Amino acid sequence: MESLRFASPANPRSSAEAAALLKRLYETAGSGIITGQHTQTRKMEEIGCIRSLTGREPALRGFELLSYSPNINYEDASEACLTEIEENRETMQDALAWAEGHPERIVTLSFHWFSPIGGRDKSFYAENTDFDASRILIDGSEERAAFYRDLDVIAELLGEFRDRKIPLLWRPLHESDGTWFWWGAKGPAVARDLYRLIFDYYTEEKDLNNLLWVWNCRLAEGYPGDPYVDVISLDEYLTEYEPTDYAGQYRTLREQTGSGKVAALAEVGYLPDIRKLKASRTPWAYYMTWSREFCIGETYNAYSRVKELYEDPYAVSLQSAGDCPLGQEL
Repeated sequence: MESLRFASPANPRSSAEAAALLKRLYETAGSGIITGQHTQTRKMEEIGCIRSLTGREPALRGFELLSYSPNINYEDASEACLTEIEENRETMQDALAWAEGHPERIVTLSFHWFSPIGGRDKSFYAENTDFDASRILIDGSEERAAFYRDLDVIAELLGEFRDRKIPLLWRPLHESDGTWFWWGAKGPAVARDLYRLIFDYYTEEKDLNNLLWVWNCRLAEGYPGDPYVDVISLDEYLTEYEPTDYAGQYRTLREQTGSGKVAALAEVGYLPDIRKLKASRTPWAYYMTWSREFCIGETYNAYSRVKELYEDPYAVSLQSAGDCPLGQEL
């Protein structure tokens, strides 16, 4: 088992709550794994599915910010896009209600960011917008102004969590090792520089000291550097099921970032195999299964494997009645 050395939060003004959460991630990695599940809609059917199967709930819950994008082109959007937006509305209220007063509950945020200018339909996809992310790096550009306008809107939402002393695992510009999103379409180095802009703006101008900064790219040229990162992470969707602890992916992430930061499986399609993970002690702090069909139904994850994982003490989960951490009494 690899031994991780605790690293202080990247933001020197991090809140006590954010620092405590980071400490928890380091303490868990290699001695357990925090269970996580993304929820796309306010119904959060995924949580109900896990609860009905296991009597437990994930300790980490993922929420989506897409409907909060300031520049959504409603007039040129497909029915699927409009449905996704509508089902995602006001999810931040649910995140606040779920997390407030419960430090054992962990909130992570994903942001499928509709392009700040132009675009049609689901314009977080590069194919649906001609927005040029590289132009954000040009002082005085229209793209740069729009970028910061959007950041101001999202900062207001994140500030509500800060004011209620709720730390957040904040994962902006995810999957920048691919070109399918507008922020990755110009290459990981551009996304890296945009991430640094967001970090500086939110820590120095917006005082969002409740954020832990999760970088989500496995390419060396995309890594923004240890001073900007609390958690290194990757997303992994295997083409078919195989029992795995994702140890190979862990080694790749370590090699490409050159970082000693704590690591996470920020998105997976298939659950890690709890027996392999417990044997190898590959130090993932947490995983998060994606929403809908990745959780509900057995297209990806057999219910027997879900039950096996949640029943194992190596997996850190919550009791559904009262949401106490595994091993604690109600």
